[in-house]
Order: sequence, then C-alpha cells, then structure tokens
Amino acid sequence: MSLISDLMSDSVRATGLSALMKGAGLVTRFIPIPQPTLLVGPGSSARLGQAIAGFGHSKILIVTDSIISKLGLLKGLTDALTEGGARFVVFDEITPDAPIPLIEKAIDFYKEHDCDAIVAFGGGSSMDASKAIAVSVANPGKSLRQLAGYLKGLRSPVKIYAVPTTAGTGSEVTVAAVISDPETHRKLVIVDPRMVPKMAALDPALMTGLPPAITAATGIDALTHAIEAFVGNWKTPYSDGMALSAVGLIFENLRTAYNDGKNLAAREKMALASTYAGFAFTRANVGYVHAIAHQFGGLYHTPHGLANAIMLPYVLRYSRPAITSKLAELAVRARVGRAEEPEDELAEKFLEAVEQLNRDLGIPTCLQALKEADVPELAKAACHEAHTGYPVPRYMTQEVCEGIIRQALPPQSAPAKAASTKPTPRKRKAAA
Repeated sequence: MSLISDLMSDSVRATGLSALMKGAGLVTRFIPIPQPTLLVGPGSSARLGQAIAGFGHSKILIVTDSIISKLGLLKGLTDALTEGGARFVVFDEITPDAPIPLIEKAIDFYKEHDCDAIVAFGGGSSMDASKAIAVSVANPGKSLRQLAGYLKGLRSPVKIYAVPTTAGTGSEVTVAAVISDPETHRKLVIVDPRMVPKMAALDPALMTGLPPAITAATGIDALTHAIEAFVGNWKTPYSDGMALSAVGLIFENLRTAYNDGKNLAAREKMALASTYAGFAFTRANVGYVHAIAHQFGGLYHTPHGLANAIMLPYVLRYSRPAITSKLAELAVRARVGRAEEPEDELAEKFLEAVEQLNRDLGIPTCLQALKEADVPELAKAACHEAHTGYPVPRYMTQEVCEGIIRQALPPQSAPAKAASTKPTPRKRKAAA
C-alpha cells in the first residue's frame, strides 16, 4: 500500500505537476496526522473489544474476509464486545484488492444495520475497505471515485478501530485507503488523515497461522515501506527513526516468522515493524517500487506485497548512485555491515542482503503474469504515478522504467535486457 493515488488526468491538467507534488507533501509532511492508541501482545484483540464496548456505539460493523471468519479469529474480539454489551454485525466478504462494487455493497450493509463505527479486522484489503466505507458513509454526496485523492470528503469519516492479521501494510496507522476500480483496471487511493484508526490491536496470536508465503510477501512489503521512506527526499528525523527501527526488526525476525510461524515473539516484533514502517511512509512516502507494484496489482491482480518484493532489488540497484550513503546506514541497522566500513561496500552489502532475504523467503525474481506487450503502458503509468506524487531519489525516464520492469519478465518471454538497467553479471548469478 502507498499514500498517493493514480491522480486523475484532469487534476494534472488543472493544477500542474508542481502543485500536485506540493499537495502530496502538504498531506504527508505538514498536516497533523493522528496516531492510534496501540494495544500490543497476545490477546490484545480481546482487550480492544473490551475498550470499544465502553465507547457507547449503537452498533459496530466488523469488516473482514471469509477465511478469517471461518477460522474463528474474530472470537476474542466478538466475545469481548458481547460481554461488554456492544451490538455488532459482521461483513465478511472482503477480497484481495477490494473492488468498488464490493465496497459499495459493504456501504449498503453498514447503512441497513444502522451502524456508527467500524472495526477493520484482517489484512490490508480489509483495512483499506474499512477506510473507504468510513469516508463514503460520512460523505454520501460523493462516489468512491470522487473521493479518490487528497481530502475529498468534507465530513469526517466514522470512527474506525483496527486489528491487523498480517505484518505488512501498516494500514492501521496510515492516512490512505487503496481500492480497485474494475472499470479501468487501476488502483485508486483515498487520502485523509481523519481515516487513521482511533485504536489498533497488534495481536501476534492472530498471525501464527499465516502461510509462509504470505508471511514472506507481507514482511517484504513492510521492508519496502521502510526503505522507500528512508531513501526518499521527504524523510524527516521522525520518519528516519521509524524506518530504521522497522528495518532492524525485519532483518532480525522475518526469517524466524517465516520458518517458525508459531513463534509469538517474532510475530509480535514483525507486527511492530509493520506499524513502524507505516508511521515512516505516512510521513516520508514511497517511490518507484510502489508505483510499479500498483500497476501489477491493477492489471494482473498481483498481491501488493509480492509485487513490491519482486521489484525492490531492481529499483534499489538503479537508485544506488543517488542513495549510497543511505544504503550504508541501512546496512549497519540491518547488521550486515559495520559503521567503520566504506560506504560503497556497505551499500553493496545491503543490496546483497535484500536479495538474499528474498531468496531465503522463496520470493521469485520474476512475475509470471507479466507480458512484454504490457511493459510500455505499465512503465508509463508507473512513471506518471511516481512523478506526480513520490519524492523519488533518482528519476527514471520511460525507457529506463521499461528496462527495469523487463527484468521481472518470466524467462520465456524476456527479451535482451538493456545493460544500463540490469545488475552486474555476478549479482544476476547470485539472484538466479
């Protein structure tokens, strides 16, 4: 997930790129962003339910997916709500990259049951859908498409509480909601600081059953948030602190969570890492990895974390000339190098460490769905998204972006790759 939508072309024409960039910076850097009260540790979802039950809501909508519902993961929360006398209903039809028609169905469900608050329970899709519902019901005069962009809702969203069940998106602390538009096969982003949940429970007990592949993709999603926030041009001392903390926690705990999913300590630290990364990129934003990943998600429905994980090494290697000193700092925090080593060596060690982490987690180096014929349009859309909203450290031309995307083509469809964008032969062998 990112903070910047695929901004509408009429907005681009009306305001110009510089104004859009200023708008993005205004939201993510200068407008006060509320921080939710965090409950952390096993059983924290039940403690959140106890707290919500005391807030006097008439009826609460729980937004989740069918798998979470069938697995009984809601029980701690719902038992606490029931014990506290709170009324609630469950909408458990959320799918990955929730499309506009499904969110509209959830909005109708909210209204039919006279709800006045929402609990987002699940992964990034449930979080984002909940935020979109909250903004929409408070602003009935605008469609979801009209709400896409910055601060488009006049009225404050209804109150949201959050229980993430993956450690990746950080959506429990961010100002944005990413939804899918099936008519255009694009992603839309609603940005409003008032959507940040009031409280969130980081309950590692809910994450112990995650399959290794999901643990891997969501973990690298969090890593991407932290890295892009740290190397971008809107970084602040606060975002740097959050990003570095997240990177350290991820390198120390993601492999353990992947290999031993029942390890509560590793799960809890990964949940914290995801939240810290969310704090970081809410302020400092993201970059080309997200811009490209959003296009993969919109066209191929590629899971966002997986798309980020595939593209992260390629984009970092391209960006390296502009971010060597920052990569060196990341290497020290990830404990893959020592502060007294030369910056160039540390930067290379960090790049190698990211590539090795991907290999250890079974992340592929290519996207099977990617087609050569789609590359120019994907690159065009990615560059538009990045250049109208992201503080990228090194800009890409359309041609360069196409070359970087082509590195993710499956072998049978990959053409000869441009020498200017591919890793060195030694690195390509290591990444194979």
